[in-house]
Amino acid sequence: MVLSDTIKRFADLNGKTTKLSSGTDEHGLKIQQAADAANEAPIDFCTKFSNKFRNLAIVANTSATDFIRTTDAEHHKAVCKFWQRLVDGGFIYKGEHSGWYAVSDEAYYTSTQVEERVDDKGRGMFAIESGKRVEWVSEVNYKFRMSVFGERLLKWIEDNPSVIYPEVRRNEVLGWLRMGLEDLSVSRPRNRQQWGVPVPGDPDHTIYVWVDALINYLTVDGFAKSDALSFFPPNVQVVGKDIVRFHAVYWPALLMAANLPLPRRILAHAHWTMGAQKMSKSIGNVADPIMDIERFGVDALRYFIVRNGGIADDGDYSADEVLVRYKKDLVGQLANLAARCLSERLGADLNVFSRIGREQLDHAEPGDMALRDMLVALPGRVHVLFEQGEFGRGLSLVFDALAVANKHVTENEPWLLVKQTPMPERLQVVLFYSLEAVRLASIMLLPVMPAKAARLLDHLDLTDNERLWTDARFGAGWQPLNRPRQSTPGVAQLFPKLE
Repeated sequence: MVLSDTIKRFADLNGKTTKLSSGTDEHGLKIQQAADAANEAPIDFCTKFSNKFRNLAIVANTSATDFIRTTDAEHHKAVCKFWQRLVDGGFIYKGEHSGWYAVSDEAYYTSTQVEERVDDKGRGMFAIESGKRVEWVSEVNYKFRMSVFGERLLKWIEDNPSVIYPEVRRNEVLGWLRMGLEDLSVSRPRNRQQWGVPVPGDPDHTIYVWVDALINYLTVDGFAKSDALSFFPPNVQVVGKDIVRFHAVYWPALLMAANLPLPRRILAHAHWTMGAQKMSKSIGNVADPIMDIERFGVDALRYFIVRNGGIADDGDYSADEVLVRYKKDLVGQLANLAARCLSERLGADLNVFSRIGREQLDHAEPGDMALRDMLVALPGRVHVLFEQGEFGRGLSLVFDALAVANKHVTENEPWLLVKQTPMPERLQVVLFYSLEAVRLASIMLLPVMPAKAARLLDHLDLTDNERLWTDARFGAGWQPLNRPRQSTPGVAQLFPKLE
């Protein structure tokens, strides 16, 4: 959720028109069984948890333009329309299905994808991929002719090397496809699963939950009402690594059958662990995001999630590590540099920074060149990584530059320069380098820490029109206004002391 929001805000920062869809997938046998166990109607059960998720999205300051529930009437219409397209194209047929099914995954598995194990319930068969218990099912249902799309899917991925990221997930998908595809069971008998969208024209069957859920990408763009789509396909679909098969195999095959455009990019992130173990309520190693937001603040927690969260490899979560990032990066580097150089005693004159920036691009003192060159190159290097979805690596570059800027100001001692009479021009040059580093870093941090980064830019008296990615160029800021620029102290209050 935070990663998707960061991608959306980064696109906003680059002047793009954006649409961010989030929501809850609410159908399926797993939900039906959980609602029964809670002695609640499925819709009431789903509404309770959907509201919790929506509230967390608000508390985390995510900027979704759409929140979809797969129980929405509009989504029901979109699913039925999509299904009819598959029928009209001759891609749906009725047949016998026998195989392994994991209720927890809402997924079918072949005999090569399961193995015998023992858990606390005894001996049984389990999905190798997810570790979930499977059961043997034999039923008549509707099937999708997915097998005919194997070669087309292979060619699509091979012709578009960046369509699935990271590479480890792309190779995983290619491996599945090279083993060959079977037709996909796309319905369940209604007497086994009532909670879902009925198959149009056959109320004795329920559409397979993953077919239902994936169509949400079309629903949010008005597919139920019109074929004229504005945003579909998404520029990025952000998914967990455990559901790549559904998004990178099933979904594009379904789209091919429906003669609809394919995903532009699928970003499959890794998972969070705690104590190097998968989070699990049963062993008690779970995080409470609301509690940690209250402790660290929403932007600090967003920063940790984006900085430490894994794309290819799992990230390990602990409150202690959040605190380390908070103290070392946000307080020790970012706030410390800004607070020191915005001190009223040093008298930073923001009105001369535009001129100094131009001059430093043309000629810098030997002791300033390394920092200048780093700041000149920084936005371009970070942009490439952010575009890939590698925000953690991009943020590492930002804070490396802040560390160099902190070292630069310490070595140049502006607190001694300010005591000289007459006050040397060198003082403002030193302060320019420090505050230029803060300015650039703050713009690049806007997608990750939108509130705190904006307040830092407020302290630098930078207007709303000076906060786009195009402004993140060395010396491009501080242009003259129709009034004097005036910085404000108090940056340290942005990140209060925590223990």
